[in-house]
Amino acid sequence: MVFVAGMRPPQSATTYQQGDTVTATYTFDVFSTLDGFANHDGDWGGYWGKQGPEFLAHRATAYRGPLRMVLGAKTYSSNAPFLAPGFDRGLFDEWITHMFASPVTVLSTRLTEPLDWPDTTIEPGDPVEVVTRLKAESDVPLRSHGSLTLNRALLSAGLVDTIEVTIFPVISGRTGVDRIFDGADDFDLELIQAQTFDGDTQVLTYRPTRHPPRV
Repeated sequence: MVFVAGMRPPQSATTYQQGDTVTATYTFDVFSTLDGFANHDGDWGGYWGKQGPEFLAHRATAYRGPLRMVLGAKTYSSNAPFLAPGFDRGLFDEWITHMFASPVTVLSTRLTEPLDWPDTTIEPGDPVEVVTRLKAESDVPLRSHGSLTLNRALLSAGLVDTIEVTIFPVISGRTGVDRIFDGADDFDLELIQAQTFDGDTQVLTYRPTRHPPRV
């Protein structure tokens, strides 16, 4: 998926339990409408047109520290054109600049190195095995923006420590694309933090725990 954000307009895998032989935290960071869409095919623009200075400052802070990005092949490929030499980097919001400056692991069996994103590593193995290893070896937090298919699989495997959902104040019933949690398992969510920016954009951070089946 293409990030619905980031630029000012120029005008059956093994299941792992959280905490098992892993150290680095993994955050699934996703933008959403109130009705649960991660993207759109309408004329809303980036951030559905609802970005404000408080929210953008929050994003810049969240991405300013050391971290490693983890992305699926589709998300990486959709955004690779923004890294082309002729692209005006001055159009990026600050958090996007920080993200593109971070090392990234791309989970893919079809992409090959070198890639346009500096400090990129291609991992063709099973995503659950790769991220389990990354969590054990990384000395910086792991963070993934978008990459819905990948993160649903990692969530089901118990590898997602926190889900950070930014809810923009829109309903996109006609133009919404990519429901975030379609096909995911059932989870109980512990609310860790709730923040409101610019009066109407909410950032909700949850700790997921698999919901036990009724016996």
